Amino acid sequence: MTQTAERFVGQSVRRREDEALLTGRATWTDNITLLGTLHMAVLRSPVAHARISGIDTERARDLPGVVAVLTGEDLAAEFAIGLPCGWPVTEDIKVPDHPPLARGEVNHVGDGVAVVVATDARTARDALDLVEIDYDELPAVLDVEAALEPGAPLVHEELGTNHCYTWPLVVGDVDAAFEQADVVVEGRYLQQRLIPSAMEPRAVVVSPEPVGGGYTIYTSTQVPHFVRDLLAMICGISDSKLRVVAPDVGGGFGSKLNVYAEEALALALARRLGKPVKWIETRSENHIATTHGRGQVQRMSVAATREGKILGMRVNLLADMGAYLQLLTPGIAVFGAFTYCGLYDFGAYSFECQGVYTNLTPTDAYRGAGRSEAAYAHERIMDDLARALDKDPAEVRLRNLIEPFAEPRTVPSGVMYDSGDYETTMRRAMELVGYDDLRAEQRRRRESGGPVQLGIGIGNFTESGGLSPSKVAAGVRLQSGGWEAATVRMTISGKVEVVTGTSPHGQGHETVWSQIAADALGVHPDDVEVLHSDTAVAPFGRDTYGSRSLPVGGVAVHVAAGKVADKARTIATHLLEAAEDDLEFTGGRFSVSGTSGPGVTIQEVAMTASLAADLPEGMEPNLTADHHFDPPNFTWPFGTHICVTEVDTETGRARIARYVAVDDCGPIVNPVIVEGQLHGGIAQGVSQALFEEARFDEAGNPTAATLADYAVPSAADLPSFELDQTVTPSPTNPMGVKGIGESGAIGSSPAVVNAVIDAVSHLGVTHLDMPVTSQQVWRAITGARHTG
Repeated sequence: MTQTAERFVGQSVRRREDEALLTGRATWTDNITLLGTLHMAVLRSPVAHARISGIDTERARDLPGVVAVLTGEDLAAEFAIGLPCGWPVTEDIKVPDHPPLARGEVNHVGDGVAVVVATDARTARDALDLVEIDYDELPAVLDVEAALEPGAPLVHEELGTNHCYTWPLVVGDVDAAFEQADVVVEGRYLQQRLIPSAMEPRAVVVSPEPVGGGYTIYTSTQVPHFVRDLLAMICGISDSKLRVVAPDVGGGFGSKLNVYAEEALALALARRLGKPVKWIETRSENHIATTHGRGQVQRMSVAATREGKILGMRVNLLADMGAYLQLLTPGIAVFGAFTYCGLYDFGAYSFECQGVYTNLTPTDAYRGAGRSEAAYAHERIMDDLARALDKDPAEVRLRNLIEPFAEPRTVPSGVMYDSGDYETTMRRAMELVGYDDLRAEQRRRRESGGPVQLGIGIGNFTESGGLSPSKVAAGVRLQSGGWEAATVRMTISGKVEVVTGTSPHGQGHETVWSQIAADALGVHPDDVEVLHSDTAVAPFGRDTYGSRSLPVGGVAVHVAAGKVADKARTIATHLLEAAEDDLEFTGGRFSVSGTSGPGVTIQEVAMTASLAADLPEGMEPNLTADHHFDPPNFTWPFGTHICVTEVDTETGRARIARYVAVDDCGPIVNPVIVEGQLHGGIAQGVSQALFEEARFDEAGNPTAATLADYAVPSAADLPSFELDQTVTPSPTNPMGVKGIGESGAIGSSPAVVNAVIDAVSHLGVTHLDMPVTSQQVWRAITGARHTG
């Protein structure tokens, strides 16, 4: 046991999680094999839209090793409700029933139709081929714009429309701003569907407990507390009878911020059969049954003066819901409503989003959800505005940035950002990349007429991170509190235990939370144990998503540890017979200022608190404290990303020559973890810009059903990232922290696409949609040449 005066917050403490992950000693859900486990497989619809006219399961039932073959009708009584939507964004939103297995009709390729339970996984999968389904195919609607046309096929006939909701927001006199403008620029931008592609597909094991009638659910999820609460509702079981454990989780990126049909099915079957039930998703299933990200048509316009000062902005979105509403589906596009104004200051803003049903896999959260789409649109139109005015894109941005502010201020969308110093960050990025020199080099290349042209793209952004304030969540009809819980306690031996309601899946919470607690209590991080992702150990929690873990969960740990330190100080005052104001606490030791006595260590105080024989009158035993932190506002991290591309105009190939990112997430707890989060986020944003798209044929069949057809970049496809930070503390929490997990994915896509367009804009190419493939660039250049 050691006391230490060393400060760990701000240091790149090595991630304690990595050793098990790198040496094969992690525990994934698929590693959990319980005695008598049965294996589940799901038969999925091969068509996008059809009525089910018949199901014959007899041959499958007769296969040796098969325990049960069940349809949606067979299991209907097992579920109290269908899969719920937790974010009904308007009062009149149209929500179709979403049973865990389809009953009567399938609505997208991958919709579950029947389930097989067998003694081993191979037999369960083999039995799927023996189930015979008769489908009467129906017309499918695959495009959000076509879905709203009169006479379009209906995804859900009972709703009478493909329109899910309309969510509007108006701040200021938008019409007047556009009437006063010298120039109006309009843009139509597409957010293609993405497949989140976590390294570990989804998985669940449900075990009936032999005593008490409860169930333990092991699941690869970001949200064990949500899973507990919602499965209790779906299956009609008391939440006190459900224990949910998220073992090591191999990535999520928002796709595991959900409660899925397979989790409900496994629980219902474990209850029905009285044995553990296990389901492991295949990669092909992952492409059609796990939620997709993005999926929007964005129409945006800005009104500006001839000097480039923005006066007003209009945003109109069509958001693809897919066939059903998963947990947060309707709210993802709405969440971005408050950040389409970006870092820019102007007087009038309007936003309208329509949610639209299609016969495709449901969409939901994907890294940067809502905010990434917003940053892409506002940074694309900033470049379009600069071209319209024949001005440098950086000049137009700098002219419109909000002035530095240290306390919350209202922005054009009507919400309050917490703090920001945007110009400092942007100018730092321009300095690092050598912006003026790059523009000079670009001019030289254009004058020479060489085949390889240079492009510079800027991606400014802010995001509503620290997804938290419960009152704000209620205001936008999100059916969840935004608080986070932590317990910090010192054992009789002086070790520290931290219990957190967050649920990490790669973010490094064990390392970072130990740093926070160690600093507060004067111990070494190695003496801090962090417990998480088990609702029996951490019964209260709102889990991990939305860049909220540090600014909500980490702050809860910080405050709870501070409470423990305060109680220890009171006990030390009693033991040392000193006035509390005379007590010093350094290096894990309390001492009386101005004296040479040894004082007492915090470990000695912990033992005294546990033995409880010599405590101040009326004090409870033990050093332990809880804290539930519900911040007053989001945090708003921000940054400037600059991408430099070289485009071969003869082939259309774009190569990223340099990538500079300057981010501001407030004070940094662990720099190397911040860098890791940025690397991963930037890689995903670059991948959306250049590589990824979930495509479908005219019948709604996925044409990228495996990773052989769906382009995910390797390290060889990406450049080295040049990273730097500015530090603007947030006033919304006592640590001043803001969160960083999604920033890389938000700033990168617009920076890359803007850079590619910038490289060929002098050839007449002023618009490209993601993914910006070589073929698309070459066709755009060729088309521009043919039209003069």
